[in-house]
Amino acid sequence: MQKLLALLGAKSKKEFVALLAQFIKFGLVGVSNTAVSMAVYYIFLWISPDLYMVGSVLGTILSIANAFFWNDKFVFTGNANDWRSKLKRLGKTYVSYGGTSLVMFMFAAGLLLNVSRNEETPSVSHL
Repeated sequence: MQKLLALLGAKSKKEFVALLAQFIKFGLVGVSNTAVSMAVYYIFLWISPDLYMVGSVLGTILSIANAFFWNDKFVFTGNANDWRSKLKRLGKTYVSYGGTSLVMFMFAAGLLLNVSRNEETPSVSHL
């Protein structure tokens, strides 16, 4: 049992239970982020289907704020609580999500561009 706990990064059964609880809380925050993002997106679609991009962007921005708030209050409670530290962490969160989104966009655009340049889709027989 001790080897399993050490493998999971816990020194005792009590610490394992605390880590498991933190993991479950983190998952619940993730579910709430999805709900916030989808709700905002579908509200904008309901207003007008032409506003799908606004709903998507605003849903993402609000879900990141939701994630930051609940992770700070509910999951990772040991963080500094002064406003300057919170704003700094929030800024890092948005930069991190923005950077990840940019890399994903560039990767997807590169794949689409690469596929559209080829007249025929590559297959195993061409390799």
